[in-house]
Formats: sequence, C-alpha cells, structure tokens
Amino acid sequence: MPSSSSTLLVAPSWVGDMVMSQPLIATLAQQDASGTVDILAPSWTAGLCERLPGAGQVIASPFAHGEFNWNSRRALGKQLANHGYQRVFVLPNSFKAALIPWFSGIPQRIGYVGEWRYGLLNKTIPLNKKARPRLVDRYFDLAQSGLASAPNPVIRARRESLPTLFQSFGLPVQKHSLILCPGAEYGPAKRWPARHFAALASHYLNQEWSVIILGSAKDHEAGEEICAKAIPGARNLCGQTNLAQAIDLMAASSAVVTNDSGLMHIAAALGKPMVAVFGSSSPSFTPPLSDRACIAYLSLACSPCFKRECPLGHLDCLEKLLPENVIAGLATFKNLI
Repeated sequence: MPSSSSTLLVAPSWVGDMVMSQPLIATLAQQDASGTVDILAPSWTAGLCERLPGAGQVIASPFAHGEFNWNSRRALGKQLANHGYQRVFVLPNSFKAALIPWFSGIPQRIGYVGEWRYGLLNKTIPLNKKARPRLVDRYFDLAQSGLASAPNPVIRARRESLPTLFQSFGLPVQKHSLILCPGAEYGPAKRWPARHFAALASHYLNQEWSVIILGSAKDHEAGEEICAKAIPGARNLCGQTNLAQAIDLMAASSAVVTNDSGLMHIAAALGKPMVAVFGSSSPSFTPPLSDRACIAYLSLACSPCFKRECPLGHLDCLEKLLPENVIAGLATFKNLI
C-alpha cells in the first residue's frame, strides 16, 4: 500500500544516534509534499521515533543488532517496494543496512559510502570526518540543505500520558524531581560510580525532591546499588519502563543527571536542565545538544581513551569526578533549588 510520504529513512540502532537524526528528519519532511518522513527502525525504538517532529509512519525492522539474514532482508525490501518511496536515506554505515532499500528498488538511495556500498546506494555523499566531528552534522549533511550546521534535536513528549504513568508506577507528584540515568551500553568506562549517584540522590532527597532512576533492565542492578547506598526514597525503575514511558517521565522532571548514553541525548532533546557525565568518551563528538546542558568532564591526560573498560585500571576520569562537581553544575540553572 503506498505511503503518504515519498521519503524513507533507515534509522540507526542506537538511541542516541536516533535522536541525532531528528534535524535531518525535520529537514527531509519539509522537502516532502506529505510533510513527514517514514522511518524503518527497530521496534523497541518506535516510541522514540513517534516523538520526533517530522516523523511519519514507523516501520518495524525485525532484525537483531548485527543480524544479517539475507532472505528476510530481501523479503522486507520487496514489501517496501509497494509503498511508493522515491528516495531513501540510509544512516547506518553497514553493508547490510543498504540491502533493504536496494531490494525495494527505491529510485534514489542516499548515504555515505560506508562498507563498500557502491551500487547498493546510487547517491553517495562525501564525508570529511575532520571537518564534521559531530555525528548530528554528518547526518544533517545528507539533506544537503546548505546550512553550516544542524539545529539541536527536538523530542515532543506526550504529557497527556503523565497522570496515568505516575499512577501506574506509584510516583509522587512533587514540585521538584531528579532523574538519574546510571547506564551506558558501551561499557563500564562510561558509567559514573553508583556511590557517586547515591550521594547525589541523597543530597536532593534531603531537599525533599523525588529521585527516579531510569534505564534498561541491564541497569537494574546499578539502580538497586544506588538505592541501597542513598538515603531512603529513590525509586529504581530501570527495566520497568519502555522507551516511550521513560521519555515522558523525563519530560516531567526538573533536572536530569546522566552518563554519556542514549538517555543523555533524549534529555537534551527534551530541553531539560541536565548534567552529562563523561569519562572514557569525548564530549566533542557526541555532546548533549542543548543550551540547557552542562558537561562534567575532568579532561585528564588519559582521556578520552574510548575504551569499554579503563586500560589503566583506575578509572580516574569517573572516580575523581565527585558529586560536588555535578551539584555545582545543576546549581547553574537558576530555576532549581
């Protein structure tokens, strides 16, 4: 069945990368007669995609991260051939990500060369990594808008869902609330220690804030450790919310403290007052794109190393970044107490 949009976007698998594609999506939507862009994305990111201005229909990609499956990609491509897309933008750089648009026969297949995708893509855009260090600009350049840099990404939460969300999770409705995001999918060298998060939680619980910990099921143990080390009152919802619920809860918060993770980019796109904690990664490549974001980064001689685990065994870049540093960062936002 033909789509109302003539443009399809093959989305990245990582949450942060998906957020950073929003300026591209909005620009492509402006170029499309329908005013929207359809998105082929993993099903678990659908709640995020639906909240990106410019997004149209979200088509679930059934493939696990790294899964090849030639026959299934061919079958999905043949299904998409019936949608009538005239152009497709392929954001992942992998060979397999370009197969579905090729199988579908979409006339214009656009992206960076990536993994030797000559032929699969018929319009490749040159990439100067030194000139374009930020991923958001690399994505945005695919639209060839002529603008020097991408605007900041935007997410629109669905605030009408909040009363039901608060009730279902038994959350108090308080004037001030702090969201903590202790996870980072990449590895331990991007995760601020749980005892630091706990000290931060205690500081704001003592000021009668509510403190909510968000993340995936993989972060549940870290959330439990934070709750155990903080004074009573923090709520660990890691693994209990889907991505859409996490977005809407974050939108209702007063402030967010997060590692360099997908939830960091969501908080930035929601425009929340936030402190982003950086350890082994660099805030110059994938910073939180918001005027209301403060970066906590020690810039040690060994940083950034971009390793999953500290190669020196001390993790000083995060261990020595104290809760007081983060509290000082949040204090720069005048509307907070």
